[in-house]
This record gives sequence, structure tokens and C-alpha cells, in this order.
Amino acid sequence: MLRYTLMRLGIFVGCLVVVWGLVYSGIAPRGLGASNGLWVVLLSLVISAPISFVVLRGERDRASEQIVRKVDRMKADYEANRSQEDRVDDAARAQGQAS
Repeated sequence: MLRYTLMRLGIFVGCLVVVWGLVYSGIAPRGLGASNGLWVVLLSLVISAPISFVVLRGERDRASEQIVRKVDRMKADYEANRSQEDRVDDAARAQGQAS
């Protein structure tokens, strides 16, 4: 998951550098007034999102599989704890009725 996040951040930073260069060289339009910095960041986000979606497909699938395995493991642990509590509760009730 961390690897995917760092790769996605790397693509964004790369786009940010390219867009910044294009804006300050005059090839891409500048923002309105004092919004130039915000314009560069937003344009970089818009460009990096589809690039990340296509380029990082395999890494995203691996991260998704890790998350699914972790959730399944947590569900199994929860179910084991719940059934253990049920057995202890049943044993206590049986002992209380026998007394």
C-alpha cells in the first residue's frame, strides 16, 4: 500500500514539475491574478489522476489484494473471539443453572 502511495505521489510530483515549467515558460496559460500556484497544483492533479489510473493498475490491484486479505483476517479473528465469548457465556450459564 505504501509503495502504491509513493508511486502515485511520484507521478503527481512529476506532473507538477512539468506543469510548472510549462506555465512559467509561457506555453501553458497562467492562472488568474494571484491564483497561479493553485492553478499549477490543480492542473497537475487533473493530469496525474488518469496517468496514475492507467500506469499503476497492477500495483493498485496488488494493494487491493493486501487490503482484502487483511480484512478477511480481521473478520476471522473477530469471529473466533465472538465464538469464544459465546462458549464462555454458555458455560457460565450452565454452571449457574446447575448450582
